[in-house]
Amino acid sequence: MQKLNLSQSLSQKLSPQQIQFIKLLQVPTAELDARIEEELEVNPALEEGKDEEPEQNTEDDFEDSYEEDRTREDSDLNLDDYLDDEYSGYKMQGDGNYNADDEDREIPISSQASLHEQLISQLSFLKLDERQKMIGQQLIGSIENDGYIRRDLEAIINDLAFSQNIETDIDEMEEILRKIQNFDPAGIAARSLQECLMIQLERKDHPDDEVVQHALLIVQECFDEFTKKHYSKIQKRLDLDEEQIKDAVNLITRLNPKPGGTSDGLVRTQYIIPDFILTNTGGKLEISLNSRNAPELRISRSYAEMFDAYDKSDKKDKKLKDTVTFVKQKLDSAKWFIDAIKQRQNTLLRTMEAILNYQKDFFIDGDETNLRPMILKDIAEKIDMDISTVSRVANSKAIQTEFGVYPLKYFFSEGIATDSGEDVSNREVKSVLQGMVDAEDKKRPLSDDKLVKMLNKKGYNIARRTVAKYREQLQIPVARLRKEL
Repeated sequence: MQKLNLSQSLSQKLSPQQIQFIKLLQVPTAELDARIEEELEVNPALEEGKDEEPEQNTEDDFEDSYEEDRTREDSDLNLDDYLDDEYSGYKMQGDGNYNADDEDREIPISSQASLHEQLISQLSFLKLDERQKMIGQQLIGSIENDGYIRRDLEAIINDLAFSQNIETDIDEMEEILRKIQNFDPAGIAARSLQECLMIQLERKDHPDDEVVQHALLIVQECFDEFTKKHYSKIQKRLDLDEEQIKDAVNLITRLNPKPGGTSDGLVRTQYIIPDFILTNTGGKLEISLNSRNAPELRISRSYAEMFDAYDKSDKKDKKLKDTVTFVKQKLDSAKWFIDAIKQRQNTLLRTMEAILNYQKDFFIDGDETNLRPMILKDIAEKIDMDISTVSRVANSKAIQTEFGVYPLKYFFSEGIATDSGEDVSNREVKSVLQGMVDAEDKKRPLSDDKLVKMLNKKGYNIARRTVAKYREQLQIPVARLRKEL
């Protein structure tokens, strides 16, 4: 038997306007142009530019119109809502330096033959029959972007049998593979780092053959000890003196461990487009938005005039009513989009100004040790906004200063307690840690325990596991791997 139950629940939902604002807020400057172009394409009521004859400003009732426009009768439509100069001629830039005639220059892309194309070209110079060429092409196709073949040759043989109907064996595959390994760049088509280094050493044209022979011995017979920098074991096993080991190791470390690189042949120069520009005028810091954040958007006057035509026509015409309903939806959407852009600029500026005030000492001289501990909550409390809003602003945004371009995330860091009872940014601790490692004796590098003791002497209360974490974040290897001869 079915039963009816009555339950009550409370839920919170975002309005379409709020969702649109959130999406625009997290879009970086580099992608804002594309987002605006997309909106211009789907909404004919939205246009770029400003009115040549802007009307006198009227009182802005846009906030109230969100709900009212959905419920009021058609007879209440007001043309002035859509001709308000605040929207039609709004320019979202405070410094007045935006030029609407600025050209959007495309970033040039340098194109070159891909790694696989280069190898296929070299393959054509070998005296191979058609069947062997297909085997060679299959091997080249198995080479990854860094230049290595990591698939088993047995698996490649099976692929040839099923896809190309070519029967071969390990010996033939090895023979063709060795030919490919003679291609440029040196070390290509290796199946391991050890093999990659040996290929390069065998092709090395070094004035001192003895050094090359010692390097080959180390890679071939003591590779495990070499990777762990157990030089004393290598010296004892190969009966070499310290100078010979040093020369051979220097030669090996100059080889390329990734002969293929990591590109696919298309070289793109990535440019960071700052969202904010910081200027220092006589010690006075000023923040401005990138001019690309300042699009001039307006409501289409031709669409707005349709409302005027509607007021003078027969309102009982159903087709005309449907048309005006469509036009009204597009006008509302255009107004919401312009308002969301405006809110985006205001939120970006408020957040960046709060960060600037919090980290003012750093922005004056660019000294990393002057960074204060700062988390998202600190800025959210200052601008009276939610932490998620600050997070969206900080994500994928950057600021241009006279010291360089910094991502906003750079300024957020946790605090480390000192003996004086103050908190300092962990970036300051990382900077001190990096300095200690740079100044250490590479023959006897500092262990994590020694680094902890040195930091404690400087007044930083830090644990060993924290030092290890910071060292890894700075991409500093352990002491044993930092050892040099």
